[in-house]
Amino acid sequence: MDRIRIGGGRRLEGIIPISGAKNAALPLMIASILSRETLTLHNVPRLSDVRLLMRILGNHGVDAAISGKRIGQSEESGETITLSARDIVDTTAPYELVSRMRASFWVVAPLLARMGEARVSLPGGCAIGTRPVDLLLMALEKLGAQIEIDAGYVVAKAPRGLRGGEIDFPKVTVGGTHIALMAASLARGTTVIKNAAREPEVADLADCLIKMGARIEGAGTSEIVIDGVSRLDGAHHHVLPDRIETGTYAMAVAMTGGNVLLEGARRDLLSSAFDVLEKAGVTVLEEKNGVRIIREGTPLLPVDVTTEPFPGFPTDLQAQFMALMTRANGDSMVHETIFENRFMHVQELARLGARISLDGDKAFIKGNSRLTGAPVMATDLRASVSLVIAGLAAEGDTLVNRVYHLDRGFEALEKKLGRCGADIERISGEK
Repeated sequence: MDRIRIGGGRRLEGIIPISGAKNAALPLMIASILSRETLTLHNVPRLSDVRLLMRILGNHGVDAAISGKRIGQSEESGETITLSARDIVDTTAPYELVSRMRASFWVVAPLLARMGEARVSLPGGCAIGTRPVDLLLMALEKLGAQIEIDAGYVVAKAPRGLRGGEIDFPKVTVGGTHIALMAASLARGTTVIKNAAREPEVADLADCLIKMGARIEGAGTSEIVIDGVSRLDGAHHHVLPDRIETGTYAMAVAMTGGNVLLEGARRDLLSSAFDVLEKAGVTVLEEKNGVRIIREGTPLLPVDVTTEPFPGFPTDLQAQFMALMTRANGDSMVHETIFENRFMHVQELARLGARISLDGDKAFIKGNSRLTGAPVMATDLRASVSLVIAGLAAEGDTLVNRVYHLDRGFEALEKKLGRCGADIERISGEK
């Protein structure tokens, strides 16, 4: 099993290209099931989750092909993937595949909308809370689906097709909004989604569906209206830049000091996190080709944050920000409101010297911590990269184990950081 070694204490200088967003690419790939025509996605990140989803889609009969490299493309350039779901041969998504990635559960919506039935295993994925699927299933029931749970599988049926309806989510759910958008696109009549997730990845899915012929208004707001159509066509779509990767590298630069252009990044996708970094004393500059992050010898200031749905501070940056605050000149607090079990990285950061105490859904971070390299264990995707950020500033070597979590969400992380001056390397196999 691969590990990553980080030697701390080096400034970051240079350019880091920002990959396409994993959280946008996955629902876009799943949306290919809605059409018999070809969907071509550009700027898809090279990630293990993308490869796994290609296998899951292939199980349903979706043909996927990855275009070869082009002249001038770097290893970090996004891939172009073509997906053709001309014939759906199986409406069952088995446990052995779905249990490895939560987002794959979303195939229930396009399978049901197009084929009138779906049998999908209840999901697995990161151990960061229960994240139940009840709201996702509620959305399908509001569109006329008949739902049963049978031996760990969701069995959904709509033999006469889905019909439009009103879906009023009691709390914001990105997965529920994705499912509602896909299902409603082929439902008869009009669907209104209230309290919809406003995340950029939701708007990106809606943009792609509109290119395929869907009639959607209001994506990116809390109320979305969809007028169902009888069929969707193929399309070309460019995946938006990854705002979580953007924020992660911004915090890495803030942690170590330096001057880095995050090439392709967009401030509008991450305004809340950039605002927090500026309060912490970090310079954030919008440029033609991206966003530049600078911290030239200025001290880090403590800032309290509360995770919230977009446009608030993202829960997916909570662990990285906590690592950053260990080096602030003062104490800070992180209030996690999205997931109930997302502080598993705290005990690993403590192995590096972080002083963090927990009280329910709040973490209190003592600043000015002296971080010292040590072996640590990745527990989930975002926690993994928080350990990398801490290791960049720690004295001596940090060894991050179980980095397959990183490979699920960060494309060529060690190469991107290494080219900006970080002392970082991947160690392959059991050494």
